Amino acid sequence: MVLFSFFSSCTTKKDILYIQTSGNNTFENKILDQKIEVNDILSVKIGSLNSESSNVYNIDAMGSGTTTVGTVDVNIALKNYLVNNEGLIILPVLGNIKVSDKTTSELEKFLTKKLIDEGHLLEPTVSVRILNSKVTILGEVRSPGTYSFPEKNITLLQALGLAGDLTINGVREDILLIRQDANGKTINHINLTKKDWMNTDLYYIKQNDVIVVNPNNAKIKSAGIIGNAGALISVISILLTVIVLFKK
Repeated sequence: MVLFSFFSSCTTKKDILYIQTSGNNTFENKILDQKIEVNDILSVKIGSLNSESSNVYNIDAMGSGTTTVGTVDVNIALKNYLVNNEGLIILPVLGNIKVSDKTTSELEKFLTKKLIDEGHLLEPTVSVRILNSKVTILGEVRSPGTYSFPEKNITLLQALGLAGDLTINGVREDILLIRQDANGKTINHINLTKKDWMNTDLYYIKQNDVIVVNPNNAKIKSAGIIGNAGALISVISILLTVIVLFKK
């Protein structure tokens, strides 16, 4: 029975190859510019031709200390901006700024216009980044967990690379990508052996996406065999103990 299960669960080349297509293909992907959300940590850097004039608009100019909460060094948070429950951050000189539901590009344009229109700076430059973008990867990958990524955009394949790639027992044909937006959570099914998903909005990872890689039948069967074998060994051990005791 064990031998039959072993041979019937052998993995083939078709089971493990990604994007099984022939020839060259070109895809046009729209780069995602993520919406800023509550609890995001933002880096906002404001510059101009006169650095002395623009320095006062940056949080570094206000000074900072180092504080530890638990095992977390919050010096990074002190030098950047946590979006509060109202979707606001407080910038030096400019005060409260509504940032939630804006993309980083939209916020850069908004702040640039504000600095010019209100006479703060001439030819200002504004750079905004989300510092705590993260993705959670679970299931049949080598190192499941939650991973932060500093890049503005990473792809699904790059995210799986952070977790060390799928194991040999991961189902390539049905990757689950759980994504939350204003309308709630959606569960998307992605077949990594095909190419069609690469031309959709699932190609790029969004903040707080969850990726689930389910085990294949071979892994499920082997888990059952191992579990049954363990139970059988336990029963035999108990029976042998009873026999030995009775013989005494």
